[in-house]
Amino acid sequence: MRVIAGKAKGHGLKTLRGSGIRPTSDLLRGAIFSMLESVATDWTRVLDLYAGTGALGIEALSRGAGWADFVEKKPRFCALIKENLEKTGFADKGTVYCMNVAKVFSVLDKEYGILLMDPPYTDPLVNSTAEKLASSHLVGRESTMVIEHSRRVPLEEKYGAFHQIKNLHHGDSYVSIYQHVEGEP
Repeated sequence: MRVIAGKAKGHGLKTLRGSGIRPTSDLLRGAIFSMLESVATDWTRVLDLYAGTGALGIEALSRGAGWADFVEKKPRFCALIKENLEKTGFADKGTVYCMNVAKVFSVLDKEYGILLMDPPYTDPLVNSTAEKLASSHLVGRESTMVIEHSRRVPLEEKYGAFHQIKNLHHGDSYVSIYQHVEGEP
């Protein structure tokens, strides 16, 4: 696994073998960021939920995002994200929050331009987390939400004022992109 484009292009990212996580493939990550470059207008702050290795947030930093916050509940992955940030030269452009995603709503108080969510494919709370995220103080009218999910876990077309504007699939992996629709609260 490596950073695909930008300042850290080609840098390898560490992962933990046999850890049970499913990192986003280079091919799919490239497709996600190709879509984001055409629709996302605010790259100031990025939130990487269920961060795993931190690959999505680090890719955003490499492509010009100003700051990234990473949320991961497993301590060994939190350490891995910090290591990957150091390795790519972005240690001063991100913070790792070692906690459950459910706590993010009471801990973080910033608005993010890009919110990346790659939960475990077996997580039954994907839809409720997306709904809560879309109506939280973490999003604004310029925010773009990206949710990677299994084809067996269909997402809604709309979460609050956020409507699905693009989607793609590769094998069992689906990616849905949501933006705020004008006229919605």
